[in-house]
Amino acid sequence: MKHFKGLLSSENQSGLIETKYADIPFDLLKSDGVLVQVLYSSLNYKDALSASGHRGITREFPHIPGIDAAGIVVQDPQGHFKEGEKVIVTGFDVGMNAHGGLAEFISVPGPWLIKLPKGLTLKKAMQLGTAGLTAAMAIFALEQNGISPEKGPILVTGATGGVGMCTLLLLKKLGYSVTALTGKLDLHAKLHTLGADEILDRTTFLSEKPKALYAPHFAAAIDTVGGEILVKIVKSLQNEGVVAVCGMASGTELPLQIYPFILRGVRMIGIYSADSPLASKKLIWKKLSKEWNISVDLITTEISLPEVPAILRKMLEGTSVGRYVVKTIV
Repeated sequence: MKHFKGLLSSENQSGLIETKYADIPFDLLKSDGVLVQVLYSSLNYKDALSASGHRGITREFPHIPGIDAAGIVVQDPQGHFKEGEKVIVTGFDVGMNAHGGLAEFISVPGPWLIKLPKGLTLKKAMQLGTAGLTAAMAIFALEQNGISPEKGPILVTGATGGVGMCTLLLLKKLGYSVTALTGKLDLHAKLHTLGADEILDRTTFLSEKPKALYAPHFAAAIDTVGGEILVKIVKSLQNEGVVAVCGMASGTELPLQIYPFILRGVRMIGIYSADSPLASKKLIWKKLSKEWNISVDLITTEISLPEVPAILRKMLEGTSVGRYVVKTIV
């Protein structure tokens, strides 16, 4: 077999990047990596950026996008993985400047791979994917900083996205009181189903007159959007409140005064699951396979590789909802 099926992003005659379902030659993959037959992948906003030609994500084309993959080892030149072992890979440089998981095969360095923990299937691992891993890392960070359920409500922004929905499910399982922030009024009922005790409209949340500090309401927050919403969150945390920051869809600038940090002891923690040490990823995946094992069927839609480009466009437009798990083998 000289070719395999997958998504290939390449430059057209007009200089634009197009992503199509195509036959991909095996020699495009690195020959010295662990060759894995991918059975499932998933979609993330970073995949949409890569597939659209964002040079800050992917520098060289043609390119196979997909920062998540789960499958079966075909061969390992280094001998660390056995043929037939089930493995998952998320983050590092997969799907960015290394070819990714939106294809039938992937070749990656051995230190990027994690053996599938007992308690998870390959499909379940990709239903969670980077979004679930990020959500779990954020909650773990809150726990490590003393935020327990009795402290008070936890605010979750971007609540209808993949990270947001995984966060709602996990927080509810762990007994927290959860407030969801969203601009999608038609999805309030779904957010309540996933575990939101209260829902705040994004426009209303931002309508309050700017102040150095707002009334202390939230014990902690998990923020997926950044920008002015993050500024408002920091100013609205209780004493010794914590915000775990894992996204910047609404902006990267933070026009903040130091008052919340000095007068309330607020803490801001960055969450970046992609380049987290392998040991940290293993720890979180183990928790997701055992005591943090949640049902994600309500927030995931299974699609095939040919359907991916249309969903990636929806992600860029901000109209996608929840998680998309990709079955890579027809």
